[in-house]
Amino acid sequence: MTTPALLPLSGRRLPPLALGAAAFPHHRATLRLSEKFILLLILSAFITLCFGAFFFLPDSSKHKRFDLGLEDVLIPHVDTSKGGKNLGGFLIHGQGHDEHRHREEEERLRNKIRADHEKALEEAKEKLKKSRDEIKAEIQTEKNKVVQELKKKDSKPLPPVPLPNLIGINSGEPADPDVREKRNKIKEMMKHAWDNYRQYGWGHNELKPIARKGHSTNIFGNSQMGATIVDALDTLYIMGLHDEFREGQEWIDKNLDFSVNSEVSVFEVNIRFIGGLLAAYYLSGQEVFKIKAVQLAGKLLPAFNTPTGIPWAMVNLKSGVGRNWGWASAGSSILAEFGTLHMEFVHLSYLTGDPVYYNKVMHIRKLLQKMDRPNGLYPNYLNPRTGRWGQHHTSVGGLGDSFYEYLLKAWLMSDKMDTEARKMYDDAIEAIEKHLIRKSNGGLTFIGEWKNGHLERKMGHLTCFAGGMFALGADGSRDDKAGHYLQLGAEIAHTCHESYDRTTLKLGPEAFKFDGGVEAVAVRQNEKYYILRPEVIETYWYMWRFTHDPKYRQWGWEATQAIDKYCRVSGGFSGVKDVYSSSPTYDDVQQSFFLAETLKYLYLLFSNDDLLPLDNWVFNTEAHPLPVLHLANTTLSGNPAYR
Repeated sequence: MTTPALLPLSGRRLPPLALGAAAFPHHRATLRLSEKFILLLILSAFITLCFGAFFFLPDSSKHKRFDLGLEDVLIPHVDTSKGGKNLGGFLIHGQGHDEHRHREEEERLRNKIRADHEKALEEAKEKLKKSRDEIKAEIQTEKNKVVQELKKKDSKPLPPVPLPNLIGINSGEPADPDVREKRNKIKEMMKHAWDNYRQYGWGHNELKPIARKGHSTNIFGNSQMGATIVDALDTLYIMGLHDEFREGQEWIDKNLDFSVNSEVSVFEVNIRFIGGLLAAYYLSGQEVFKIKAVQLAGKLLPAFNTPTGIPWAMVNLKSGVGRNWGWASAGSSILAEFGTLHMEFVHLSYLTGDPVYYNKVMHIRKLLQKMDRPNGLYPNYLNPRTGRWGQHHTSVGGLGDSFYEYLLKAWLMSDKMDTEARKMYDDAIEAIEKHLIRKSNGGLTFIGEWKNGHLERKMGHLTCFAGGMFALGADGSRDDKAGHYLQLGAEIAHTCHESYDRTTLKLGPEAFKFDGGVEAVAVRQNEKYYILRPEVIETYWYMWRFTHDPKYRQWGWEATQAIDKYCRVSGGFSGVKDVYSSSPTYDDVQQSFFLAETLKYLYLLFSNDDLLPLDNWVFNTEAHPLPVLHLANTTLSGNPAYR
């Protein structure tokens, strides 16, 4: 479904006086004398008509109050001794005095309208003496004034807040020369991706590395908002690519504008832009990133104007109008989208002192807690008008994935004080393990999808993040089951590695089955592609941090080599359409998340653990690190969820 397109910023209508000059480019720069005379005549007649209309009004209308800068006719009074009538504490003067007062008022009104009439005619005469270029210049000057006023309003200073303890934001240099060499190779890949984007796609959302031009998708609307720049900033900083980081910062400072007529995905803009800007702020301390993040967040808030407070999937940054994806079940919002706002919005409230962001996400949580959950599972679709579930489809992959991730990470980010979030996570994981997790005939642990009352034995590449999630949530799990969940994470990591290892390119397909003799292999042609996704490598990194088992670095290096061999082109990196083909074709898209996530997780995999330690940092679902908010430093500690 689509909504009627609104006029783009470049297509705004010009004011009426500019139309004669600008709308007809073949006309001369100035209007002919006859045209001036006609315009003056029309304008004069119109103003005279307005002036005269006042005197043709019924008499009773003349006695009504006119708000033209005159004193109020109604005067507070309580004394009725001089012929006045007291009505509700206001004095309406006696008739004789009243008529005299009205005559004076009418005379003043006539004089005022006459003066306005003459002034308007003089202004019109002056306008018509000017050329088209002069009129256009005046209009542009007025527009620039409005823009500057809006910028002043948007850039009002934010309250100073104590920064959390920021530990391990650089270095992580490994002592082992072999590991260091591999890490440097990943850094070189990042520089290749960035330099080509810088050359061929600068300012565009993404890059087409073969066509060597900018690329964008509907999640970013119709505007070029530099998604790759914002998404890549923290990776550049962590890798020590500070010249490139400064390039990105300069573009953001001068060009990143959210007052555009563009319909964007609330979820994608939140995790990529707000998450990326907040991470860049915490890492570098540069205020511009915090200011831009807050400006953008304000543009997303109208998406929450629904009967339930569950936000629309998309919102127009200019008009604030929201809607849902046309393909979503019965006009529903998506669990993974409205459930993946908590981390960023809590940090926004922390940095601004404004509880509105925190309240929005806590409202969503409270609503979900009240709802019935079939088999303890959260369906992927929820109607924002009715507050009812859509079709009962549950997935830990696409449509559901990061909702569960953010329940766990809300607890971690609160310095493990948000016990409400931890309970919701534990309850959900128990239901997932009972109803969705199975072992294949070949002994591979997988997470299926619940559809129409039965389990579909299929797992998506997106679902592979869950291995890392289970490992991350092992400590603090119920009934002393830390070892169990760490083992479950290892089993998922193994299954996802098999999905890579069983392909020709050693890169994982988008989805893979566990039916009959087919295990961890894509069956449909439209599931055989690889678009530079990070989820498998993300799980390798978490498993490495918690176990230091060398196989995770080995698996990560296999993936690095495969990406460099099969996805690298002279203009950057591209996804491939068939990982089972020895001569694959490219999709010609360098995704922004390749720089934000895939290369960052690989770099961290070959870094020491003192780079962004997990006791101090929590990564959002786009791999943007945000610091743990210790209770002593947070303005949110008064909330029961944080006690």
